[in-house]
Amino acid sequence: MTFVEAARAWISRTGSLPFRATFLIEGEEESGSPSLVPFLKEYRDQLSCQAAFVCDTNMWDARTPAITTRLRGLVHEELTITGPSIDLHSGMYGGAAMNPIRVLTNILAGLHDTRGRVAIPGFYEGVAEPSRAIKAQWKALKFSGRKFLGAVGLKTPAGEKGRSALELIWARPTAEVNGVWGGYTGAGTKTVIPSKAHAKLTFRLVGKQNPEKILKAFQAFVKKRIPKDCKVEFSGRGGGSPATEIPESNLWIARSARALKDEWGRDAALIGSGGSIPICRYFKDILGMDSVLVGFGLDNDAIHSPNEKYDLASFRRGIRSWVRIMGEVGI
Repeated sequence: MTFVEAARAWISRTGSLPFRATFLIEGEEESGSPSLVPFLKEYRDQLSCQAAFVCDTNMWDARTPAITTRLRGLVHEELTITGPSIDLHSGMYGGAAMNPIRVLTNILAGLHDTRGRVAIPGFYEGVAEPSRAIKAQWKALKFSGRKFLGAVGLKTPAGEKGRSALELIWARPTAEVNGVWGGYTGAGTKTVIPSKAHAKLTFRLVGKQNPEKILKAFQAFVKKRIPKDCKVEFSGRGGGSPATEIPESNLWIARSARALKDEWGRDAALIGSGGSIPICRYFKDILGMDSVLVGFGLDNDAIHSPNEKYDLASFRRGIRSWVRIMGEVGI
């Protein structure tokens, strides 16, 4: 709505926008925009523009605007390991029957080595180091990893050793377990060896990592560790989306940065994001245009949590910022 209100304000003063624009609003971002992708392909000629402006990111802090130049890609997977054909009495079968939860937890424990690196063969293919200039720029932001983790009750980065928190969330790939379940999980005790054990995982990707290759490499990693008395099924959606990286020298980023400085009185931070907005990569691959990601969310908005919020101040200053950006890109 910051776009819509900025356009409304501009038209009310001048009668029309300073450029031709297509407004695209869709509700499948959290699931990878599966309906939008074929739509982009079918109407490529009508939809292709010079740039896509996206308002789905954060500011650097409450007083400093930001332009996001990199997003991590994403792959989902869910697996089920089956051991015995039914749940078993752990006294009558314990020690003789293979427990699928034991198999699953061994696999999950082996996903990372002692240095915090993902242990799946070929996982880091396509992962490049950020340039010295980019690292220097991030260092100048004076980001405190300790405060970042302290806000959620943690202290120490858990990823690859020797890397800053910003590197870990902006420039390094991940393998995360999102959920594990199996056997009896109700109140009290039920002495069973379960028939099945389940896990959900996601992989955040960077650089030129290929989602399909990552998925196949993970499945091979799991299959290699399944004992003879067990079997594994994969039921994730597969596919996934690659990472997005937009050159900081991009003309539209430079113009947007000028506009943001005019509104906020300070330079816009050029930052990365640990999250994923898959459609931005599809804009590039299908429509041939880069995205300019300027958002006004704050760290305490609690996205994906109960009582997620968006400050009225962000909304209002966001409208003013987009008005200024419209003026710059319409030159």
